[in-house]
Amino acid sequence: MPLLRLALVLCLSLLPAADLFAQASMRPCPPNPNEVPGPACFTAKQQIGELPPEPFFWYLSTYPDHQQAEAAQGSRSTVVDSLGKIWLFTLANASWHPSGTFVARVGPIATKPGVSYEAVYMQSIFSPGMNAPLHIHSGMEAFYTLTGDTCLETSAGVQNAQGPGNVVLVDAGLPMLLMATGKELRRGVVLILHDSAQPPTTLISDWKPKGLCHP
Repeated sequence: MPLLRLALVLCLSLLPAADLFAQASMRPCPPNPNEVPGPACFTAKQQIGELPPEPFFWYLSTYPDHQQAEAAQGSRSTVVDSLGKIWLFTLANASWHPSGTFVARVGPIATKPGVSYEAVYMQSIFSPGMNAPLHIHSGMEAFYTLTGDTCLETSAGVQNAQGPGNVVLVDAGLPMLLMATGKELRRGVVLILHDSAQPPTTLISDWKPKGLCHP
């Protein structure tokens, strides 16, 4: 292993788990990453701006290649390579009809008038029992899971979502603990639609979960 890479690995291994999560979630995923459990990383970011006062949804479609995905892009669409697929992620109203291979429509996504939004797209690969450090987001977060089970505890209660295709939505500002449950590797894609004047993710220490999620 090259000395510089070895030094980086050693430094990261000395970081607290929360700091490691924060750093990883702020950096892009490496190209063609190995699918091993670890902190979430972002796959794309897009400035969305203000949104009209109507319900918006996150549409997920896949394509066989980049050329076809890029040809289908709209003003609120992003082509994303993640978890072995070429995705087109789009924010649109309820009447929009995606092309490609339709995967899911997630939402509605809560928005506010007069706010300039940024969409942050991420991927996460958690082994059963693994959880993210306590944190909040400055906008709604949406999870779409390809494999595995999810438990989300927030200050508002608990959500359990099981099996491929499960969806979890988290309102802005809610303290949260996300845990992979069940027996299968949890692999999922994520949208954080947040106020671009604020950081998307903030780690917290002033909220204690009740232990409602179990591996």
